[in-house]
Amino acid sequence: EREQEATMGASKLGLLRELFVMPSNRYRIFLAIFAQLLGQWSGAGSITVYAPQYFALMGTTGAQEKLLATGIFGLVKFISALLCAFFLVDFIGRKRSLSIGITIQFVAMLYMALFLTIDNTIGDKGDVQTASQKHTAQGAIAMIYFSGFGWAMGWNSIQYLINAEIFPLRLRAIGGSIAMAFHFVNQYGNSKAVPEMFVGMTTAGTMFFFAAITLVGLAWVYFFLPETSGRSLESLDAVFELPWYKIGRYGSKVAVSPTLYESEKDGMAEKNQQVEYLETSRQGV
Repeated sequence: EREQEATMGASKLGLLRELFVMPSNRYRIFLAIFAQLLGQWSGAGSITVYAPQYFALMGTTGAQEKLLATGIFGLVKFISALLCAFFLVDFIGRKRSLSIGITIQFVAMLYMALFLTIDNTIGDKGDVQTASQKHTAQGAIAMIYFSGFGWAMGWNSIQYLINAEIFPLRLRAIGGSIAMAFHFVNQYGNSKAVPEMFVGMTTAGTMFFFAAITLVGLAWVYFFLPETSGRSLESLDAVFELPWYKIGRYGSKVAVSPTLYESEKDGMAEKNQQVEYLETSRQGV
């Protein structure tokens, strides 16, 4: 209801103008779009779509084994997503959770890229693997699951949360719609591009590409993304009034807005008055 009231009487063109003309709102849409762009090209989506092929690249043979590994991978991502959404993201904060998740993804992607570079004959059934090759291949398979947990802790949760938290009420619907349009466009593009990337860039090159994107995402989080956990809309408005190059690094240090501070102070004063009244009543009894 509050969102409907905030947009009452505003045209779509007027909201778009407000979204892209005002510097603070333009920064918000920049965050929303880049969260979708970096999240979809971090490689996690392609592993989900082409999981059997990825497991085959890492040495899993047999149709049943690949299907079983794919099913376990889906279960790992599902359980990880629930655990991270309910227990980790709010507890440690959006920015820290995303940074840790991206770091986990980077380690997993880099390991798989190096593995495919060093042992690029793993898929040849005629080759007999040494003990060290088998252990390395098992590590690469484990990294697929590891990347799923990193995705659940990072982009899977945060790319949706920030869309709901960074926009003011009157721009939340249109800003979130634009962000989700970018989400599905990049998701579709990634699913179509990966098979061609395997051919043109080689499988190892594709994994190096995903590892590089995760590094770019990690830098983006540090320099541009403010912490939104536990903040009110009023305090976030103060954050986005900072110069654009300070929002990501210093946004968490910005004090809450005076209006919010006064309301909180009034609330505490009212509670203190209630406590004093109860104590006086008890003394009178």
